[in-house]
Amino acid sequence: MAQNPSQPITDDTIKVRQLSHYQFSWVAGEPGQPGIWTLQLVLDQGAWEEVLTIDADDADNLQDLLSSAETVYYDVQRRTLMFGTTEAGHH
Repeated sequence: MAQNPSQPITDDTIKVRQLSHYQFSWVAGEPGQPGIWTLQLVLDQGAWEEVLTIDADDADNLQDLLSSAETVYYDVQRRTLMFGTTEAGHH
């Protein structure tokens, strides 16, 4: 379905947003069960927020990537984090 070019841009039409802040949380599970990790993403200075439920390995890997990447984008529709995005023509 093609979008009308004169249609105003709304928060729902923006599919890729820049990560502004993030916060990991851990909630204890039932006795004998593993806890639950979540990753809260604050995008475009608070214009959009997303909360992802992740496992411990993902939390560890994402912490490494998020702490070292200069710029991170999040595709809202595909629920995809993109690290180290570089402008075309730059090294």
